[in-house]
Amino acid sequence: MIPDQTRYLATLGLPDAEVEIYGHLLLIGTAAVQQIAQLTGYTAEAVQKAFTSLNEGGLVGLVGNDPAVVVPVRPGPALDLLIRSREAELARARIAAVNAYDEFHREVVRDSADQLVEVIIEAPAVRNRIHQLEKSARAEIRALDSPPYYAVSNANDVELENLGRGVRYRAVYAKAALVESAYLAENVSPCIKAGEESRTLPELPAKLLIVDDECAVVALSQPEADVGRLALLIRPSSLLSALIGLFEICWRSALPLDLRGEPNGPYLQPSERRLLGLLAAGMGENRLLAASASAGERCSAIWRD
Repeated sequence: MIPDQTRYLATLGLPDAEVEIYGHLLLIGTAAVQQIAQLTGYTAEAVQKAFTSLNEGGLVGLVGNDPAVVVPVRPGPALDLLIRSREAELARARIAAVNAYDEFHREVVRDSADQLVEVIIEAPAVRNRIHQLEKSARAEIRALDSPPYYAVSNANDVELENLGRGVRYRAVYAKAALVESAYLAENVSPCIKAGEESRTLPELPAKLLIVDDECAVVALSQPEADVGRLALLIRPSSLLSALIGLFEICWRSALPLDLRGEPNGPYLQPSERRLLGLLAAGMGENRLLAASASAGERCSAIWRD
């Protein structure tokens, strides 16, 4: 039986025939062309070609000076070479895909301005595109967060996954986002606890998501959302630079928002710390009391004091 681990060599770009032949070599050890040909059904010529390729790639060594007899060798450097080659191939594929799409747009749309701004119509399409872009983030996502929302649920599994793999998140929330108790409990609070850096402002000029420095999605916020459910995808341009500047201005002007509920001295419980975080963010007393019934009488004592 060929070792299951060898199938990953195909992921690194090794041809299927070489993967299979290398798997047999791992089972047998030193082997000649004819022996592997009998085991695999490949012709002796195909096996010899595979031996030569595996040897040049550093996965097998020659026994003596005979190119028809090989033995597996420790593959560390060879795997590094395969990985670098695969990365270069994927980079070329990405460039080719982008160029193909640009060519499509030039032929179909024939409008250079459309290369910078894409209009996304209808909530499902907006939701799908945001999901795609957020999954592709490599370093940082910045957001101005305000209702209404396109998602069918409040939970943000993509952000939690991205935070887990090291993507930085900075978010500025409008007060309107924090008064929605379900959204606060199921989306905002779990993301902050997972490492999101959060601040808040009474109002935001737009709903905005910036992925790395490569693109941004601008959506309508209340009350403009009544006009239509659409969003704009902005690609690298002076407009994208302006939106990045807009976020940074909002970020510097916003108040810190801390809902982690970590202990803060002997007198404050986690629930009370969360309430104080909301209070610092500018939430009114009535909203806070409605959102914090579980805090009990100690919270009421705080307000009385």
